[in-house]
Parts: sequence; C-alpha cells; structure tokens
Amino acid sequence: MREFPFELALCAHLEATTDDILARQIGGGVHAPSNRIIDVLCVEPGPAFDARTRVTSERIPDAAIESDVGVGQARYWRNAFNTSPEYARQIVDRAVEIGFFERERRNGREYVRQVARYPDWFGRLVGIENKPDLGDPGDLETQLRKDVSLGLVDEVVLATESYVTRAHLNRIPDEVGVWRFEGEEIEVIREPTSLQTEAAGTELIEQHAGKTDVRVVTASEKARQRRRMAERAYGKGWRTYDFPACAEIEPRHGGIPYCHWKGRIVNPIHCDPKCPGHDRAEPPDIDLDSERDSRTPWVADPAGRKRRQSGLDVFRTGE
Repeated sequence: MREFPFELALCAHLEATTDDILARQIGGGVHAPSNRIIDVLCVEPGPAFDARTRVTSERIPDAAIESDVGVGQARYWRNAFNTSPEYARQIVDRAVEIGFFERERRNGREYVRQVARYPDWFGRLVGIENKPDLGDPGDLETQLRKDVSLGLVDEVVLATESYVTRAHLNRIPDEVGVWRFEGEEIEVIREPTSLQTEAAGTELIEQHAGKTDVRVVTASEKARQRRRMAERAYGKGWRTYDFPACAEIEPRHGGIPYCHWKGRIVNPIHCDPKCPGHDRAEPPDIDLDSERDSRTPWVADPAGRKRRQSGLDVFRTGE
C-alpha cells in the first residue's frame, strides 16, 4: 500500500478505536519545526478537554494564549502583546474571529478579553512514522533517532504493512514501538518506551559530510512546542483534502477518498482530467468537518459559535 492511503486507513482505524485527536503532517521540531514532520500525531485528551471543546473548533494562536489578555478585566489590545503592532493586530483579529477573544470599545479604543481561561486540555502525545514498505525505508533510522533524542512526544511508533524481521528492529532505536497495520487490525510487534518530555532534549538541525549541527532544547521550550502541536492537531485534524469532481470517487469510512476506477484509496491532489478514468461530475456531497464531529470528541460548532470559512486560517507558517 502506498503511504498516503496507508496513512488515511490508519487514521480512520485509530479514530474508530480511540478518543485521541488525530492529525497528519505536524511539525515535530522546536528550533527547526519543518526539519521533522510527524506523519500522524495522536493527542490524548487531558483533564479539561471538555472545556477546550467549548471554546472554539479552531487552532488557538500561541501568541494569543501567551498574551497578557485574560478572562478578567478587558485590556487595551496593544498593551497586551510584546510584539509589533502589525502582528499584534493580526493575532487579535484572529482570536476574535475564532471566538477565543471578545472585544469592546471604550472612548474610541479597542479592549479585549478571553472568553474563557485556556484549559489544560491535552495529555500524552504519540508520534507515528508511517512506512508501509520496509523494503524501501529511505532515511527512516535518522528520522526516528531525531524523535528519540529530542523527546518532544511521549512515545514514538513506527507503523508498517511489511512483515517485521529482527533485522528491521535492530536498525531502529530501541525506544521506538512497532505496529504492523494490515486491513483493520494493528499487531503490536514492540511496545514503545516513554520518552523524557519534561527534560531537556537534543534537536538535530542539519547534517553535513563529517559534521552534524545540533541544538539543546530546554524543557520549557519543549512544553511550549507540545502545546503548539496539540493546538495544530486540534484545529487541523487528518481530513486535510478536498474531493475531486469525478464520478469514480466515493467517500468511505468517514471521508476516505476511494476510487472505483483504480480500485483503491487515492490522493485527491493527483485526480484531474488527465487521468484515463476521469469521469467529470460534481464532487461527492460530504462535509468532512461534520464527519469529524460525529466520530470524535472534537466539536465543530461549540456553543453555537460560527466557524470560519475554509481558507481563512493564516497561522500555518512553519508548522
């Protein structure tokens, strides 16, 4: 199975068998987030998860969470941020748009407050590296060693469809768990070891011939990035695609794009009129947010708040 279909099938299975918040393609670094992309991030709900669902269905910008805007007395928006007025303006507008801030005007000046205190809503983070075919591992060992040495997630798991041999296990760090996922079952080949997320870690930044650049990441830096990752996962989910305008495509298992002509799950970005099986039609009538809402603890429209229209999220750079 190719990696994209494998990834979607695994997400659908985990969604059906756990209460985790799942997302695909999440930045898994601190000083260089884009240097390590986690295929699937599983966010376990924490003690105040229900409070998080009542705030907004969207990702809350980190700058809004860390600002001096609180739930008590409203503050003049500019004094609540230690950044440029232009960026502060963007943060305020976004936080108001998604329902995390509310604003009022006094004597011609704008004041803001949080609608609710930011909750302690997530627990453990599990990062999954998907490699359906271990016969073509690529740079798998290096990727997994990055995760282990940094310790940003609580556990790291390798998911594959291949038969796993002892030689395969010997080539990856002992701390990494191994799952064999085939059909609708997960066979646990090796349990993962919990990583030291509350201690400092080492992040591999860049590799050259005979030289490796690394940076130490403090426990506080890791805690902040974990919150950013959890928020990104909460707002993003794993259904990050649109269905193509083709009669051969059918949504299955809560929104997985299945192509009847190819007889398998497909990546919609590769579907276009150049495909020999293309049959022009209206895209399938499916609301992916509604599918997520009905199948997970995530709430699409908390307390009747209006969700933003697709495409308005500008806080995606570097993740």
